[in-house]
Amino acid sequence: MESRAQQISSLQNPRVKEVVKLGKRSFRDEAGLLLVEGYRELKRALDNRWIPQEFFYCPELFLGKNEKELIERCAAAGAALFECSRPVFEKMAYRDRPEGVLALGPQIRITLGDLAIKSAFPLVVVAESIEKPGNLGTMLRSADAAGVDAVIVCDRCTDINNPNVVRASIGTLFALPVVEASSEEAIAWLKERRIQILAASPHAKAEYTDADLSQGTAFVVGSEQYGLSSQWMEKADLKIRIPMLGQADSLNVAAATTILLYEVVRQRRASHTRS
Repeated sequence: MESRAQQISSLQNPRVKEVVKLGKRSFRDEAGLLLVEGYRELKRALDNRWIPQEFFYCPELFLGKNEKELIERCAAAGAALFECSRPVFEKMAYRDRPEGVLALGPQIRITLGDLAIKSAFPLVVVAESIEKPGNLGTMLRSADAAGVDAVIVCDRCTDINNPNVVRASIGTLFALPVVEASSEEAIAWLKERRIQILAASPHAKAEYTDADLSQGTAFVVGSEQYGLSSQWMEKADLKIRIPMLGQADSLNVAAATTILLYEVVRQRRASHTRS
């Protein structure tokens, strides 16, 4: 398979320049592409049927012996292969410590109309105006771990196809439906399906453990700086808070999301055990 790879050793190669451009959102959106860098991230993307179009690798930077399988899988998927010198790969990489594998492929573009949730009691995360890619990626990782049915990103500040979202999610971006929608669309979708809307706010009276999470539930979380918009606060079926016992008045949004999701896991497991 590797014999099919084109060799790139010049930093002036046009492909190198094009990949570097994709570090900017405007170029990614225009091309309809995202970057997946790192062994675990790319493996998870492939495991979830993401189809790479181009695959760049540098054996000198490999961390183990499993990268050859990724090369073979990308080739089998029809991706163009490019074996790069170390300086070339490091120029294209966005990681401080690149692992020698990077792929380009189609962006994640799912709408509410594409969702086909089969669970009788759906669990949804709504993320409104999350600013930091690392936070959004970590939220996706927690959502996958807790068995969330979908993540809806509303009024986005962060591009879900940002390479750092892929990285922070460790590829779980490809493992669950991640939808972009306006807040109006998301509220209408949730109300139509009778999924209770729980708005997380440090100013709420009810604690998150007081809520009945055995039914269809959507947790709505917002930016740390501004919190949730009045629109979500007004449409929520219940406003909930995580008790803060120290001087800090709020948690990192990704940490808060993880706590809320695992309360669902706890309650539903307890309910199942009792039944």
